[in-house]
Amino acid sequence: MITPTFALPPNPLTVCKDVYGIFRVTRLGRPGANRDYPVIVKRVLLALAFLTLCACGEVPKGANAARIVVMGDSLFAANRFAGADVADQIEAAMGEPVMDRAVPGARVLRTDGPLSIPAQRIETPVDWVVLNGYGNDVILGCGCGACGDKINRIISADGQSGAIPNLVRDLRGTGARVIYSGYLRSPGFVTPVEACGPVGDQIDARIALLAATDAGVTFVSQSDIVPNGDRSFHGIDLIHPSIKGSAAIAARIVAVIRAAER
Repeated sequence: MITPTFALPPNPLTVCKDVYGIFRVTRLGRPGANRDYPVIVKRVLLALAFLTLCACGEVPKGANAARIVVMGDSLFAANRFAGADVADQIEAAMGEPVMDRAVPGARVLRTDGPLSIPAQRIETPVDWVVLNGYGNDVILGCGCGACGDKINRIISADGQSGAIPNLVRDLRGTGARVIYSGYLRSPGFVTPVEACGPVGDQIDARIALLAATDAGVTFVSQSDIVPNGDRSFHGIDLIHPSIKGSAAIAARIVAVIRAAER
């Protein structure tokens, strides 16, 4: 798979300042920490912060030979070290190179820096951009609680304005077709991000409205992948997908590409 190389920046603490910010909120009882987050969400953030450390200092090198690019957060990056993340699974199914730009902890509301999903965009024209993102924005931004304003900044009620529509239209302007993926759900068992389900349903519905206005954009829901009570689609943290979960997510994406190119 075509992946960006890793380069140590002159000041790693500067590049990884967002990671420090996540650790700051997750240290329970720390004076000055954001106490609006429930304890369980703080623990989730600690796990995300650990994953994000793996992405610090990412710098793409060389020309992109792929016509499919994956952008997003840890939903896509999970199982990367096993060579079985979503990009790997798409590459195996399609039998062609895939450029993997997903970064754990990345957010769609950030416009620059190592934890920005919009900053993952490459300049080389491609046929497909497989995209996800908004989970970290609502977990970090509102604890999946009172998220009304945050959701509206991510995407408006009619699906036509906000960070996601802006990014999708920017990518469409390059000629690429865009597949926007939703997140897994956990029916029949409780996970550390259970409170995020209703927020995810609301945002997914808005992204579907956006996709309905452009034939070059497809929203792929992942909310019904997991059978009731089946934990095998999630990793040990019950947040990120297992290898089986990554494969199931990739399969839906590959089906869209193949159908469009038939």
